[in-house]
Amino acid sequence: MSAETPAAAGQFTRRRLQFRAWRGARPFWAGLFVALGGLPIAYFPYANLQIGHLTLAMSTTAGAGSLIIGVLLVVLGISLWFQKHVRVFAGVAAILLALVSIPVSNLGGFLIGFLFALVGGAMAVSWVPGEPPQAEPPLEGKGTDDAPEGVVPANDDPAFPGFPEPGTQASGPAVPGPRGGLDDGEPSQALTAPGAHDLSGTSPANGANGRHSAG
Repeated sequence: MSAETPAAAGQFTRRRLQFRAWRGARPFWAGLFVALGGLPIAYFPYANLQIGHLTLAMSTTAGAGSLIIGVLLVVLGISLWFQKHVRVFAGVAAILLALVSIPVSNLGGFLIGFLFALVGGAMAVSWVPGEPPQAEPPLEGKGTDDAPEGVVPANDDPAFPGFPEPGTQASGPAVPGPRGGLDDGEPSQALTAPGAHDLSGTSPANGANGRHSAG
């Protein structure tokens, strides 16, 4: 394999993509059908069919009219490729010429050119240019990190680390619970009677000194 083969393949791919883009921006198939419809309409009146030693002439008295119709159809087909803004006029004209070719040009080139021109004209009239894709607006109702509001992510979700699974207790610093009446089996300091640790000997209940009351 030569070194020029990858470059040639890349150039062929690039040309093919360019042709596809050019074809998609205009009524390509409509113009092709209209141009193909004009060829048999213009050819058959001037052709001779040879059957052995017998020559059969398929020309009619309106041979010049058949040639004009065929040439006009080819011109309209090419115009659809390079002047796409005339697609409606060219499509209607192609349909009318196809209908006129039935009595003038051997039933429209033995119905071959008539059908091609009729279908191509209809496609040209119905063709519209495509619109470029629009950017999608951002979705509403999103929470942090694109999470929907009200949805708790899973614990193993890498986008939301630190969220525990439902029904499990989150690991972290212990939160002190409410203090009850006992701290390790002993009355808590908050519930100890006033004066229990008073060393002055004075009880708030009687307002007297404890030593004097005993004496």
